[in-house]
Amino acid sequence: MARKNLLILLLWGAAIVALGAFLWVRVLEPRMTQTVGDTLGQGDYTLTTTEGDTFTQDSLAGAPSAVFFGFTHCPDVCPTTLGDILTWQEELGEEGSPLRVFFITVDPERDSVDALRDYVSWVPGVQGVSGPREEIDKAIRAFRIYASKVPLEDGGYTMDHSASVLLFDEDGRFYEPVGYQEDPDRVLSKLRHLTQG
Repeated sequence: MARKNLLILLLWGAAIVALGAFLWVRVLEPRMTQTVGDTLGQGDYTLTTTEGDTFTQDSLAGAPSAVFFGFTHCPDVCPTTLGDILTWQEELGEEGSPLRVFFITVDPERDSVDALRDYVSWVPGVQGVSGPREEIDKAIRAFRIYASKVPLEDGGYTMDHSASVLLFDEDGRFYEPVGYQEDPDRVLSKLRHLTQG
């Protein structure tokens, strides 16, 4: 009887060890080794660009990309950043791979695709991105940015939001951020490395 109980305990122990090894290999270890670069921008959002294309996590692959969140009623940060992007594009000229730029609204209630098309039209190559609020919220979570509606005294509102431009490589992996009004020489160095490999 004691031998039978010992055998049962050994079998249970082996089963627990095997289950632990399986969980480590299939669940825990991959989660521990994932970096921000593996997950940033990844999610189940489906939006529409000003070119009429669908924008999903797959849209980040294929060529280097810059993603920026903002809104058309933004008084300072968004127009300044679009101006910076125009300067970067002019400085880079024909160097390396072209940089695709996506301006995703945090205010879809006011920023239709048509409104965004007008707003970004002065910066060549920038595509506006909009969609239903629930899809925008999914994208905000996927890119891990901050966005919040701020009521104004006149009954209107503005949006508070992250101001970084997020750079992605041709595989759709997060490369690094560009801070708001970051030194232009540093930014151009990042962009040259990203687009020229």
